[in-house]
Amino acid sequence: MSMPGSKDEIKSFIVRTVAGADPGGWYRTPLAGFSSADDPLFEEIIRIVGDHHLRPRDVWPGVRTVLSFFIPFSGTLVRGNRGRGPVSRDWGLSYVRTNALIGRLGRDLIQMAGARGHPAAAIPATHNFDSDTLRSAWSHRSAALVAGLGRFGLNNMLIGPSGCAGRYGTVFLSSRLEPDPRPEEEFCLYFKSGQCRACLAACPVGALGAEGFDRFKCYARLKENSAGLNIEGRQVDVCGKCVVSGPCALKSA
Repeated sequence: MSMPGSKDEIKSFIVRTVAGADPGGWYRTPLAGFSSADDPLFEEIIRIVGDHHLRPRDVWPGVRTVLSFFIPFSGTLVRGNRGRGPVSRDWGLSYVRTNALIGRLGRDLIQMAGARGHPAAAIPATHNFDSDTLRSAWSHRSAALVAGLGRFGLNNMLIGPSGCAGRYGTVFLSSRLEPDPRPEEEFCLYFKSGQCRACLAACPVGALGAEGFDRFKCYARLKENSAGLNIEGRQVDVCGKCVVSGPCALKSA
């Protein structure tokens, strides 16, 4: 039986919470991974993406373990957003509600850890970026890479055993838990064989290319999409066409 506050208990809690918040069949079984706040890969991320990205202790000084989790979307939700047409309403709704679910998971995990004498902290699921540079000080996907949940693919998304279509969250734990190993195999078909560029072709504004990712083109499209997506009283800036397009959207190739 797992001890209170163990990795197994935390993973089981995340699985139960997501299952209980899924009346529409939007989600598959969530994944969770753990990394050390001292992992040298965090420094490598800063070297690659820039000094604007924070280290775990820059975000919360008390952190010893970084918990990353991934909530993968269902095949129905993914297939409903494929194609050149407008973003599906369910895709926009899932974005809003999954972000709220990630916030709830963070609060509940903080409470659970605190009740055992181990303070914790979390970071918002989205919109934690600079409005001028469109760069975020914390990348949930990069943290998930360190925690062994996948590897980056050609589409600038993290691809793991459950694909890349879904949402990530991060919780900072003051307890020290064993880090998870990182996968050695590639999950992106392009990096495995050079044969797939489905995600690049699916981008309606050409923001993805061999030269890299044009975040300004992407964000302009998101804002354009938001004009037609009024969901639960707010304009929702989503797209996801690259994420849902390829064979790696739902599972590893």
